[in-house]
Amino acid sequence: MKNLIIVESPAKAKTIKNFLGKDYEVIASKGHIRDLPKSSFGITIEEDGTFTPKYAIAKEHAATVKQIKELAQKAQTVYIATDEDREGEAIGWHIAQAIKKDPATLPRIVFHEITQKAILHALENPRTLNMPQIDAQQARRLLDRIVGYKLSPLLSQKIQKGLSGGRVQSSTLKIVVDREREIRAFVPQEYYTIDTVFEKELEATLTLFKAQKIEKLTIATAKEAQHIVDTLYRQSYHVADIENKTRKTSVPPPFMTSTLQQTASSQLSYSPKRTMMLAQTLYEGVAIDKGQVGFITYMRTDSLNLAAEAVEAARTAILSRYGEAYLPKTPNVFTKKAKGAQEAHEAIRPTMIDMTPQKAAQYLKNDELALYTLIYNRFLACQMTDAQFELQTITINSTDSSFKLNGRKLIFDGFYKVLGNEDKDKLLPNLAKGQAMKVASMKSSQHFTEPPSRFSEASLIKLLEQLGIGRPSTYAPTISILQSRDYIEIEKRQIVPQEIAFKVTEMLESNFENIVDSNFTANMEDQLDKIAENEADWQKVLKDFYTPFMAKIDAGKEGIQSQKVATPIGRDCPQCGAPLLQRSGRFGQFIACSGYPKCKYTEAIDAQGNATPKVSTEEPSDQTCSKCGAPMVVKSGRNGKFLACSAYPKCKNTQPLEAPKTLDVPCPECGGHLLERRSRRGNFFGCENYPKCTFISKYPLSGKTCSVEGCGGALVSRQFRGKEVLECLKCKERTDA
Repeated sequence: MKNLIIVESPAKAKTIKNFLGKDYEVIASKGHIRDLPKSSFGITIEEDGTFTPKYAIAKEHAATVKQIKELAQKAQTVYIATDEDREGEAIGWHIAQAIKKDPATLPRIVFHEITQKAILHALENPRTLNMPQIDAQQARRLLDRIVGYKLSPLLSQKIQKGLSGGRVQSSTLKIVVDREREIRAFVPQEYYTIDTVFEKELEATLTLFKAQKIEKLTIATAKEAQHIVDTLYRQSYHVADIENKTRKTSVPPPFMTSTLQQTASSQLSYSPKRTMMLAQTLYEGVAIDKGQVGFITYMRTDSLNLAAEAVEAARTAILSRYGEAYLPKTPNVFTKKAKGAQEAHEAIRPTMIDMTPQKAAQYLKNDELALYTLIYNRFLACQMTDAQFELQTITINSTDSSFKLNGRKLIFDGFYKVLGNEDKDKLLPNLAKGQAMKVASMKSSQHFTEPPSRFSEASLIKLLEQLGIGRPSTYAPTISILQSRDYIEIEKRQIVPQEIAFKVTEMLESNFENIVDSNFTANMEDQLDKIAENEADWQKVLKDFYTPFMAKIDAGKEGIQSQKVATPIGRDCPQCGAPLLQRSGRFGQFIACSGYPKCKYTEAIDAQGNATPKVSTEEPSDQTCSKCGAPMVVKSGRNGKFLACSAYPKCKNTQPLEAPKTLDVPCPECGGHLLERRSRRGNFFGCENYPKCTFISKYPLSGKTCSVEGCGGALVSRQFRGKEVLECLKCKERTDA
């Protein structure tokens, strides 16, 4: 009887299986196997005010749950090995519930890196599932469902169809909208600078004029600026003071989720979503000559802690590669104010210090290597010595003025040895105190203050972290959902809110001020942290939020004025004769039939305000409808041309324009023919007996079966890392084609 280890992802399962012997079976749950239903609210509120979630196993996870159940029944011990954060803890609890096991009896193993040593250590030191963390995750899930399920329909009803609101999403959107309001309200302010160059091409800054301190906006008019130039140009100057100081630049801390996303954005131009996808691959495992192994520690973390053995390995490498001067006497220790203490307990670092980026290049794709290099170098740098600079300030005076010149010289590179230093030394010449100086040129320049800049993804994440909105796992998804809802667009790496974002934010500010209040959202995160630390009751937190929130929802249904303006345009619909109306939609103004939804006739409105009638793209065909006998017509859709019944909407029959391609290989589940089909995500192969048989595959079947003991899954032909392989649809094992 084997021991069963249940993880979240197939890649992680494969990596862990690589470290263990035949006594262990490793299977992936593929994320959440139970969740609130998609088609209903999914929360029952009992008479005593208790919130009871009605979790369900989604159809797409049914086969996985069945397989886990079967293996769990045969296993001697079932280990929960999901990710070590609230989400992972909850997934483990749901797995136990789904396979009918008592969660309290299942050993829970945790690790920050997927290496053989870490896995074996975890197996030797299991714990039980952390119920307070599970309750915190349930509270978050139910809060998000309550806000999304109750607020989104109200937005759709009062503003326009398809809008959504969210607990973190809406407060984040307000931050973006507020910045855009600042930009639009900004009034440029004129100011002047005195651009002065002394002999030897020394550019100097005016700091004092007739005992008045000169700052950015001090010189407000051209007349003032010219007066200063006229006064100072012919005066005599001398070196009044020379000051030399030594300054240190401290080593940077290791990466946590937010700082990794910010640095990858600024240095590699990676979006937060892309960064997390690449980090997930590096964490779960990459194939090397010794098998599958994780390259970095867990990537969703707000901790700066580092394992002692990892620090010691880094110090050994620094000493051997760079010498004693680059190694501090004691390890550098980093701390962070504990917010979100439920997240993983280590910073992001490489798992193997001898896996340098140069060695890793043979195993990683270019984008994976770029991110790994960033993580590896940052970790090594955080255990090195500070960089040292010599700063020089020279003061040049005249009767009525004082100018300053600043120079900087790197005298010891320290951690810059690894990270590099893009700042060039700005050296000043050797001057003597009292030395006379001549003005080479002096003129005034006009400037205008500039509005605050729009957020980039990196700067928005930095602010969300500072405000305590969301947690490491939510930063990237929050920005992604704002994009998917067309609330924002990212143009030249800047976040630009769309007009609909202003409408939604204005309505929420007026009627649901706490939903868009960053302080309220941050306080709610603190409440979730307290639940995780067993300092607050999750049911009370839900009740305290739900009661006043639903009162505002009920009031809003009656009291909020609809912004859906439908203006008659004086024409009738050419299809059904009903009046045509001008409406507002998520993509701007358009014209639609007042008979909607029975009649779906629409016209576009161009930038000049002209209506463009809908042009029919139908073509006649020689086929008749198999359901009603009406002629079939050829239409164009997102996936190309297809046949549709001309009696639509009475008859909604459609079929492919051409007979689907049939594979020579039979369906591995029922033996039927496999047909090549099309979807919005591309072509795939499906069984002709659908919906009775739901087998699908993105890749063509080879006709062979998996040789892994107890699997027998179908092998598909696909490309992986530039070469042809056969991959099992069940266990994901790959072999050369």
